Amino acid sequence: DATASREPTWDRACRIQGEMFKTTQDLGGLEIQLVWYRGFAEFEASAWVSNSAALVAQMTAVGCRAGETQIEKVLQHALAETGRRKVSAVVFVGDCVEESVDRLCALAGKLGLVGLPVFVFHEGGEPVARACLSEIARLSGGAYCPFDASSAEALRDLLAAAAAFA
Repeated sequence: DATASREPTWDRACRIQGEMFKTTQDLGGLEIQLVWYRGFAEFEASAWVSNSAALVAQMTAVGCRAGETQIEKVLQHALAETGRRKVSAVVFVGDCVEESVDRLCALAGKLGLVGLPVFVFHEGGEPVARACLSEIARLSGGAYCPFDASSAEALRDLLAAAAAFA
């Protein structure tokens, strides 16, 4: 989620996810594809990368812009990627849900059926988003974790656990 509401924590997320990636190299490595949305219907998926420097470079090139969430596109993209290659997990970091909860949950259920869990890291605590994002995690067989700007260490540890799972 690279919408404007996440701008204050985007840089911190870049650093934390870069650290997470370095940690997984000791476990045999990891490939990550950065998928993000922002602005008016901007949605991007990077090439798959296998080193932390490439991931951090991709993330730092993204600037946050005002816009609505596009979680449906993220989940659809994850489903499509499973048809092209083995994908072990989806990690979603966001703060709001401005889409149809029913459509998002239907896609989460499909992800669960193909064995692709979604690990949701929910920034803030907006109640509608919490309900929807926790249901996405449950239906996909993943996990939901709330966090805020003061829990950077906890977020780093949880992302490392999700990476180890993958």
